[in-house]
Amino acid sequence: MENVIIFNRYVSALLVTEYQMMIKQRDLVELMKSVLFILFISLISHFADGAELVGESHFVGVNSCVECHQKQVAEWQTSQHAQAMGHASDETVLADFNQASLMFEGKENRFFRKGKEFWVNIEGPDNQFVDYQIKYTFGVYPLQQYMVEFDDGRVQLIPYTWDARTKEEGGQRWYHLYPQFTQESDEFFWLNEGQNWNYMCADCHSTNVKKGYNKQKNTYQTTWSEINVSCEACHGAASEHIKWTSHKNETANKGFDRTLQPSVTNWRDNGTRIRGPQALQSSQQLTACAQCHSRGVKLNESTDNIQNNEYLDRQQLTLINSELYHSDGQIYDENYVYGSFLQSKMSQAGVVCSNCHNPHTGKIKMAEPALCLQCHSPTHYASEVHSHHKAGTEGSLCSDCHMVEEKYMQVDLRKDHSWQIPRPDLSEKIGVPNACVSCHKEKDNKWASAMLAQWFPDSVIQNSAHFSQAFFAADNRHQGAQIRLKEVAENKQLSSIITASALERLAQYPGQLAYKTSLASLKSSSSLVRMGAVQAMAPYSPEQQWQALSPMLDDAVLSIRLLTASILVPQWPRLTLQQQALLKPSLDEYLAVQEYNSDRAGRTNIANVYRHQGLLAKAEAEYLGAIQVEPIYVLSYINLADLYRTLQRNDQAIAILKQGLSVVKQSGVLHHALGLAYIRDKNMTLAKAHLLNATIFEPANARFHYIYALAVEAQDQVQAEQSLIKAYEVSQDPQYLYQQCDFLIRHKRKNAASCVEQLEELVPVSAVKALKRKL
Repeated sequence: MENVIIFNRYVSALLVTEYQMMIKQRDLVELMKSVLFILFISLISHFADGAELVGESHFVGVNSCVECHQKQVAEWQTSQHAQAMGHASDETVLADFNQASLMFEGKENRFFRKGKEFWVNIEGPDNQFVDYQIKYTFGVYPLQQYMVEFDDGRVQLIPYTWDARTKEEGGQRWYHLYPQFTQESDEFFWLNEGQNWNYMCADCHSTNVKKGYNKQKNTYQTTWSEINVSCEACHGAASEHIKWTSHKNETANKGFDRTLQPSVTNWRDNGTRIRGPQALQSSQQLTACAQCHSRGVKLNESTDNIQNNEYLDRQQLTLINSELYHSDGQIYDENYVYGSFLQSKMSQAGVVCSNCHNPHTGKIKMAEPALCLQCHSPTHYASEVHSHHKAGTEGSLCSDCHMVEEKYMQVDLRKDHSWQIPRPDLSEKIGVPNACVSCHKEKDNKWASAMLAQWFPDSVIQNSAHFSQAFFAADNRHQGAQIRLKEVAENKQLSSIITASALERLAQYPGQLAYKTSLASLKSSSSLVRMGAVQAMAPYSPEQQWQALSPMLDDAVLSIRLLTASILVPQWPRLTLQQQALLKPSLDEYLAVQEYNSDRAGRTNIANVYRHQGLLAKAEAEYLGAIQVEPIYVLSYINLADLYRTLQRNDQAIAILKQGLSVVKQSGVLHHALGLAYIRDKNMTLAKAHLLNATIFEPANARFHYIYALAVEAQDQVQAEQSLIKAYEVSQDPQYLYQQCDFLIRHKRKNAASCVEQLEELVPVSAVKALKRKL
């Protein structure tokens, strides 16, 4: 670096002399060449220091922070952020690579050293064991993962993980992290996209990550300014802050592009049991933390969303759904805190992460119960008074009852940040967990309800209405679910994420009531609520969609514009030129996001847009590219086959679906689509075989059972009836009960009338009039 600077100054000095000569000669062309050369040399000296330009500011690295912030850096060095990722070395690797081995499914996996390098011998493609060098560590406690780097820039996490807990805790051992995902067709097989660091993990385990995916070459050149989560990952690029330190003027945020101060600095007694905020102030802290501590789809690498304090400009948050959460919003699958926290009353009151956590160590600021008693009155919430558990015993801490832990990755216990009040009454009704019987496993929910009634006789919480009842009803297709969802969506007392999640579910129940509720919600001041309302418009007619959603194309929030464009683009052929022009800016944004994510499902989404626009050759090319990039992604095969169907190229549809099944052999969706293709080919023998396979491999898919019933009805009425019964059984959707009743009537079965009576209890009388006439 020093030599570059000296060279830069030397060249600059020479050129200054040349300027004078050139000006005299008025040789402007040569003058401009020399000016450009100086700029080029200046850039070389700048980047030789590892700095990267980001607008007016650039990343400078933690070493530039130490001089003024020794205490904070020292704290950070003890944190898991500092050890989020590292180069594999004696200092970073925790696992046993001293000729260690682990038997898995009867096969030996070896972990060993070659000099200073760390190596594994594990199963790779085609079930062959291969030696792989470990290049990076990932995380530190309670487990540490290890990564292999390939020539095309891909970095993959191996399936074997080191349990970093003590031996007494069951640790200090190798184990298989995902024993259920061992087939090459599994998304989380270690060589597939589910375990790809570049797409899945990089941006939240290092600082200033640029994914660097090359769509044409299907390669990565991923970069970072620091390998771990360092100061600037949260504070932003610091070069302007360093300039500020030399004069300390009134520059906003001391040269940073954000403020990470708490939203509330003073909490005041307000005559209740819980202190409230004296005043709220501007803060981007929660948005900065949520960029990694959340579950969603990443849209871009911009950090403008932090400055704008709008999470949805960079990521589309996954709402409360049955795949990630229990019906009451408690954590089930990994959601990384943000989706839970947004449900809480603390979030609504202005609490942010640093009110409880030291932002540099990542640990809580003080032990419980003192941590909670910062705001909660000791008179009412001191341990034994409120918990009814002896101090120092299990159940006496606030988090024991209100932050129930869920175990992930087999050894990693994480606390629920929605701060639920235990509701054994809900557990009894809809099966959600509660802290009481999770601890007292020998007891039941009725016992827990009785104890809570004894301890809190004046409580209005137990047996009160709760949004979870609406979510449970909707997820299980119960009658009246749409009314319950509407009530939740219109309840102004609930948090925005709960409202948005109710609206998202309303898409399952299109109707006039749901439409009006969703339409009104499009005007909400909450971007999350507007996002849910947009999603609720998916099932309506093109006319209703355009009327409701076209104004949302100008929404201030990126996620909302993208969702709106994705819902409206199927209408492209029928839109006027003026309407297409209105849609195009948001659609271009949508396509840009799909290009960014073209290492995953992005290419399939691009192809879908081209197809709607009538650009069928481009659509076909993108589908084929998507299959090459991610051969296990079945929707690429499905959509391409459907394109071939519309082009009356059924032979190619069959061929591409068979190609998909050669990769993902047990895909019910592929078998189902191939069965339909064989029906078009008038090959009923193969059609029925594949339609049956679809019901075997995806037995919870009601449509597969229904279509199989139609296919076999002419030859096997018994099997057809059983399949119709199964369709309703797995879905509880009245439309399949209707089809079952219609089948029984057509075939003059004795139980047809009782079927119609059952249906009448679930749907309006008008819906069964036609069936009754047939009876």
